[in-house]
Amino acid sequence: MTSNATAPTQTTSALPVSLNGVGRAFPGAPRELERLVLRDVELKIAPGEIVALLGPSGCGKSTLLRQISGLDRPTSGSLTIDGTRIAAADQRCAVAFQEPRLLPWRTVARNIELGLPRGTDRAAGRVRVGELLELVQLTHAADLKPRQISGGMAQRVSLARALARGPGVLLLDEPFGALDALTRLTMQDLLVDIHRAEPATIVLVTHDVDEALALADRIVLLGTRFDRPGATISRILEVPGTRPRDRASTVLARLRAQLLDALGVPSHHGR
Repeated sequence: MTSNATAPTQTTSALPVSLNGVGRAFPGAPRELERLVLRDVELKIAPGEIVALLGPSGCGKSTLLRQISGLDRPTSGSLTIDGTRIAAADQRCAVAFQEPRLLPWRTVARNIELGLPRGTDRAAGRVRVGELLELVQLTHAADLKPRQISGGMAQRVSLARALARGPGVLLLDEPFGALDALTRLTMQDLLVDIHRAEPATIVLVTHDVDEALALADRIVLLGTRFDRPGATISRILEVPGTRPRDRASTVLARLRAQLLDALGVPSHHGR
């Protein structure tokens, strides 16, 4: 898929993200039941980079995403965006989840409006929403309600809403996980177009090895050791080649086998 949309005008430069010894423990009662989810996570993410977080269910991928957004606080270590420590919900970030979470009584266009910065001029807001509708190829659906659109279209609205204020960091938590296989591939291609038009730094949580290979510059594997609680980074793989990538390439096939082996999944298995 190739988008012919012009790049929207209200954008923020992509920002670097730094995780320094990040850990997260959830308290228990008694204290001995405290659950350590993340341990000593060290990661530098360059401006405009797409990084995929991959690992088994429950290893802390979504928790780490919440740390970056400022929606949750680490119990050890620190996180910064563009050198500034993240201390609360950070307006330089925007998050899109697996569920689009659209308001059913608002139209597509008015759901996207919700992402605009507070105090945006009405006329400027209309222009921005129009640009985003074009970018996600939903201009024709601007006046429809969520019940009138497909799951893939709803996820496009969610992405447009997240982009509305031109975030420097875009956080995606399994954004295509609930979609059918064909729609998922289409949405992956659309995300490549979106990133070209609005090159924010992207952190993507996914369980899909092929999705990570298609989209990411680097794939970060989170895992645990049997002798130590808490997930940490077990491996980082660089994915060569520019996007869009040939999903059938031998290079990606070799990387796929490496990733599946690292995850403990026989490489002859499907997704």
